[in-house]
Amino acid sequence: MTDRTSEALARFVRDFEAGATLFREGEAGSEMFVVQSGGVRIAKHVANGERVIATLGPGEFLGEMAILNGKPRTATATVTEDGPARVLVIDARRFEQMIANNREITLRLIKKLAARLASADALIEILLHKDPRARVMRALLRHAEAYGQATAQGTVVQLTPGDLAAQVNVEAKDVDEVLSRLRRVRVVTLDERGGIVVHDVDRLEDFLEFLEMPQKFGGDAGA
Repeated sequence: MTDRTSEALARFVRDFEAGATLFREGEAGSEMFVVQSGGVRIAKHVANGERVIATLGPGEFLGEMAILNGKPRTATATVTEDGPARVLVIDARRFEQMIANNREITLRLIKKLAARLASADALIEILLHKDPRARVMRALLRHAEAYGQATAQGTVVQLTPGDLAAQVNVEAKDVDEVLSRLRRVRVVTLDERGGIVVHDVDRLEDFLEFLEMPQKFGGDAGA
């Protein structure tokens, strides 16, 4: 987004406190949102409660599908507990003007929607995996690659261990066990705001591959 576009949109910035709801699943939608600071959790109701689909950080946008297809919101968006969040709020008319007049924004939107489709497919594959430990690692890797924020310390995933457990339908103790082992080998740490820092995505992939390898031969990694 160009400096001129950013300046023009500055008056549409709003601040939301921790836990504030941007929109709810099933509601009609006439606005989209761009996260400028803080985090926004996307969750969907399922048979046994609520499942966190993603946690979005600065630069990510959400809520555009209700404008594009005219259908109700498919998920609920709330500011994470470590808020507040600063969010750009764009109404349907202005969003359509941006799409029509700015090739850069249009291209970014297409790429982001394609990435989200791939991420949704990855989540389905994760949920079909039998080993809960592998589901945890795969979900962590998915978030690091799709939504992570690069920092000097590593890739920050704005996802709490509790969110991770809910997303892949495993017990909290299984998530704690996996994260504890990854911390011991310095692959991840927990930051002061409750998120997860992946220090080395490649090493995380290696650990996942090691965990899954014996299953291909009918064994157990015992990790």
